Amino acid sequence: MSHILVNVAWPYANGPRHIGHVAGFGVPSDVYARYERMKGNDVLMVSGTDEHGTPILVEAEKEGVTAQELANRYNRVIAKDLCDLGLSYDLFTRTTTGNHEHVVQELFKQCLKNGYIYKGTQQVAISPSTGRTLPDRYIEGECPICHTDGARGDQCDACGNELDPIDLINPVSKINGETPRFEETEHFFLDLPALAEANLAWLKTREGWRTDAIKFSIGLFKEVKPRAITRDIDWGIPVPVAGWIDNPNKKLYVWFDAVIGYLSASIEWARRKGDPEAWRAWWNAPATPGYYFMGKDNITFHSQIWPSEMLAYNGQGSKGGETGPLGPLNLPEQVVASQFMTMEGRKFSSSRGIVIYVKDILARYPVDAVRYYISVAGPESSDSDFTWAEFVRHNNEELAAAWGNLVNRVANLIAKNFGAIPAIDEAKLTDQDRALLDESKAAFDTVGNLIEKHHQKAALAEAMRIVGEINKYISAIEPWKIKDDDARLGTVLHVAAQAVSDANHLLAPFLPHSAQKVWEALGGKGTFSPLPRIEEVEDLDKPGFEYPIITGDYKLGVNVHPWKSEPIEVGAEVPKPKPIFAKIPKEAVQEELDRFQAELDARRAKEAERLAAEKAKLAAESE
Repeated sequence: MSHILVNVAWPYANGPRHIGHVAGFGVPSDVYARYERMKGNDVLMVSGTDEHGTPILVEAEKEGVTAQELANRYNRVIAKDLCDLGLSYDLFTRTTTGNHEHVVQELFKQCLKNGYIYKGTQQVAISPSTGRTLPDRYIEGECPICHTDGARGDQCDACGNELDPIDLINPVSKINGETPRFEETEHFFLDLPALAEANLAWLKTREGWRTDAIKFSIGLFKEVKPRAITRDIDWGIPVPVAGWIDNPNKKLYVWFDAVIGYLSASIEWARRKGDPEAWRAWWNAPATPGYYFMGKDNITFHSQIWPSEMLAYNGQGSKGGETGPLGPLNLPEQVVASQFMTMEGRKFSSSRGIVIYVKDILARYPVDAVRYYISVAGPESSDSDFTWAEFVRHNNEELAAAWGNLVNRVANLIAKNFGAIPAIDEAKLTDQDRALLDESKAAFDTVGNLIEKHHQKAALAEAMRIVGEINKYISAIEPWKIKDDDARLGTVLHVAAQAVSDANHLLAPFLPHSAQKVWEALGGKGTFSPLPRIEEVEDLDKPGFEYPIITGDYKLGVNVHPWKSEPIEVGAEVPKPKPIFAKIPKEAVQEELDRFQAELDARRAKEAERLAAEKAKLAAESE
């Protein structure tokens, strides 16, 4: 048994999550974690809501609430959405916990002690209307390197170069379109150049990364500059330095603290289970791999920033240093970065109404239909497009017609003819029967190897190929025509049921909700495919601060069944089956398109009213 760490990108708590988000970080991480647990490995899967930074303040101000109130609301919304999606977190928490603050400050202090954090000044972007620091990503302009419009203040997506807001040509605020002013203020900096050699040397030892992710990561080191890790802001983690700790207008920058959340969540998980040092098996043991799942816009923070923070903490940069009490911390095994998903050919944008929220699609369609489409058509290694027509087609032709009908047909034949799983009569077993059983058993190695290499689309395609082979077997033998030979009929149906059970095991990481139903349809008892749950907890360090966490019981031997062909139980009662998947009416495609357009029109009209009101207000103030 191996320890496997699955770190999942932290959704930002300024609004509900949409399908584009969970296609990158959510479903792929869960498929991998579920597979590794079925193999018998000890998986720790953690994440939470990212709740600091200016965007939270901006949204809170817009809604007339405090930043904490806004974070509390969306933390709860996001936790429910991800739990409903079946994402099997051992702990999904948040960054406003006392535990997280302590861990972040511990890393800061050790990095400072080792000489990788220093004090300096920087030109920062300020909103003229509010006097508040503007986050780098909220400033756009022309890239000074490739001259593409729409470059952000931290990075140009067109050429991949890191930027500072002051570098942009004609910078404007995405919040209100105003031109920021730049002021020189004092900040602490992470000395990335002093960590670059060690960081790059580690990157060059990486194997199995997706090509775009490793090329982009190595390209980040063409030119490396120190990065400020504090901001002029009143919402965030206090800077643990005398003269700064009590300053209400100086906080640690959100990107510095958010990536530390993987570690702090692991520590919180250990504390909550009553074994405060348990997290070390996933973070300090050199042989323990850590896999980080995210969208491609987060690669920089996981292949350069977070590794640099850990190297600095471990004392492994050019300045040397000592490892702090939490270390030595393991650097990532892989950064599993997905590409982007668009919607009907347009980029997802909550602010512009081009969006499908997780809660909305789950309210109208089965959760495994959503998971299946994300898995089969998601942005694994290239950008992909969500279309309602394809969503309906994949559900109807593959889940309902191919897989669902197969399960229903086999269970119905067994229920009708035997009422329970029949035994195999070896004398009635044919080469055709043996070939199907051999093929379904062999698929565990094929599908498993593909999931391990993070080729989940190919893995799902192979699992569905087995479904196709079982359907061919049933159609070729036509067991409903076997008369007066119960031994042969029982053998055929046992073989079919065993192959369906194998296919269900192969599909379980992708389709955990329906996997339970298939298990029960073939006479299985108890929990086959464990699901997460939400628990209300109190903060471990801040009495009275309560919040929901996602957790669950997933370990092999308790609930999870193994990643291998598991013999079905002869004599297990098979009830008359109920449909597991239903076809979605074709009319739903146009209904969804009409709904989307109506919501888009309403949002545009509301935004036009808001802008007109602001314009009128400014005109009145200038008179």
